[in-house]
Amino acid sequence: MLPEDLERNLLGARIEASARVEIYSGVARLSRTVWGSEVRRAGSRPDTAIVLCHPTANFLGHYALPGLAERGLGAVGLTTRYIGNDTSLILENCLLDIGAMVRHLRARGYRRVALVGNSGGASIVPYYQAQARRPTVSDPPGGGPDLTAAGLEPADAVVMLNAHPSRARLSSEWLDPAITDEHLPFERDPSLDMFNPDNGPPFSREFIERYRAAQLARNRRISAWAAAQLATLTRAGHFPAGLDDMAFVVHGTGADLRFLDAGIDPGDREVGVTLWGPPEVANYLPAGISRVTTLRSWLNQWSVEHTNGDALRWLGEIDVPVMIVSGSADPTVLPQMGREMYEAAAAAPVRDVVEIKGATHYFEGQPELLDEALDRIAAWIESSLGPT
Repeated sequence: MLPEDLERNLLGARIEASARVEIYSGVARLSRTVWGSEVRRAGSRPDTAIVLCHPTANFLGHYALPGLAERGLGAVGLTTRYIGNDTSLILENCLLDIGAMVRHLRARGYRRVALVGNSGGASIVPYYQAQARRPTVSDPPGGGPDLTAAGLEPADAVVMLNAHPSRARLSSEWLDPAITDEHLPFERDPSLDMFNPDNGPPFSREFIERYRAAQLARNRRISAWAAAQLATLTRAGHFPAGLDDMAFVVHGTGADLRFLDAGIDPGDREVGVTLWGPPEVANYLPAGISRVTTLRSWLNQWSVEHTNGDALRWLGEIDVPVMIVSGSADPTVLPQMGREMYEAAAAAPVRDVVEIKGATHYFEGQPELLDEALDRIAAWIESSLGPT
């Protein structure tokens, strides 16, 4: 429930119909609408909207919306067409969805719009802003919309909140290299097994280098297989005609050495845990990151060699204010990721990097640290763009 001094409005922004069946629900496909939850002070008309974005997360009830609204902003939690399911996600469609909401907000009277890439949202927000300014992507990996013809409207500021630079980078750094046969996920190479106590923790520099190389090699093997399967599937005469994508499962996607070794990219995080429980469980959990995907979607969002969804690639093209906010105790998004994005945003006219000491990924049970983060964001927006 919202405090009595706040109001919530459901916003619907129209999108173009997709030629491909990418979501199961016919109701969702036919609605051709992306939704946003707008929270603001009751009866107010804020000048600035701040939109929290993620490729798949349901942000209609995002924990930051009430606090941002109390600080005088029109706080909007966006859902893309892929809400709750990234199986067939194409990142460029998420950019179209952001663009539809930005246009809707400006038509609603907002003079300025700030986009917040929260967690995995950093894969799409800097990409969106760069393509809105100077569109260059006409043929996305795995197939997708021509962004040079999309007419995306640029935002006025970009904020990264507890955000990692890239879903593909994250997936690669979490892939379990002990799995050497994709069809035998529990047959493991003990020499590359982070859960084998003979290897650590702590992990030696030699083991870390060998492990990271094997993770990258596995990502590339899956990508090469997916590209070959897609070529076969779409070849003339293949049965059934008209089928242009296929789903598959990737096991072992929660095996980042940093989950067990606090000495790698040190911070205040608790080791031995992930956002989904112990890493040895999260590694195989059915709801794990990049667990179920299609050929096209793997190439588009999870393949290190193919994806366009990389904040470090696009932040250098951002010519509006950029702010990076991260928590020092986040077990998933490490402080060094924020510092990398800050360095990448060298062309921004104003940039800032803020580390909230002791904050975890969702600020769960940390209301005072959430207040600190929201105070910093609201004050930065006012100083960078003017009063809200």
